[in-house]
Amino acid sequence: MYYAFIATVILLLILLWSFIYILNEYERGVMFTFGRYTGVKGPGLVLVAPIVQRLVKVDLRVVVLDVPPQDIITRDNVSVKVNAVVYFRIVDPAKSVLQVAQPFDATSQFAQTTLRSVLGQHELDELLSQRERLNLDVQHILDLATDAWGIKVANVEIKHVDLNETMIRAMARQAEAERIRRAKIIHAEGEKQAAAMLVEGARTLSQQPEALQLRYLQTLADISNEKSSTIVFPLPLELFRPFLGR
Repeated sequence: MYYAFIATVILLLILLWSFIYILNEYERGVMFTFGRYTGVKGPGLVLVAPIVQRLVKVDLRVVVLDVPPQDIITRDNVSVKVNAVVYFRIVDPAKSVLQVAQPFDATSQFAQTTLRSVLGQHELDELLSQRERLNLDVQHILDLATDAWGIKVANVEIKHVDLNETMIRAMARQAEAERIRRAKIIHAEGEKQAAAMLVEGARTLSQQPEALQLRYLQTLADISNEKSSTIVFPLPLELFRPFLGR
């Protein structure tokens, strides 16, 4: 009789425990009664009647989804491999259970197709230099599509863009040619500015004879400081102009 009482108490405790669900702060429970949706419960202690009711737990925390590398052909016919990371979370537990069977897998598959579709519309230079804009484009499309599943896409980040060896060598040659072009342009700009300054200096000297004499004296001082047996003495042309006239 004693053992029967103990067994009955244990059975009642097990039955009572099956009524109780404890949901954490980041969890919600979608309740079904006789197979019909009857609301969202939690967090905290939730009582569920066995057989009659069923509770489906939903995690509301942000999920980090690693999109595997996708083969993409850009608009300028360059083949690349691109992978990305998608950050999303469930904001409507009821929709995530009622509207889609497996929300995480559905989001992953849709992210892969969206990544190929969006990036394939751009050229390689845009893919390498305008990642922020492309991230926003992919995020916007994913967010609109997953809204019906109760999912909010918080962010999309393109991680790596892998090129083949031939394309890498071609881009290196292009970058080297660009650096040479810029160096030549800078050198030509320097020559142009130097010539303009020389013209301005010559115009100033021609307008001020005293400045020309000072320049002659400065030249003599520079020559005297050098160890040379040859001395060049500049004379103004005006000294010989009377003799040239005769």
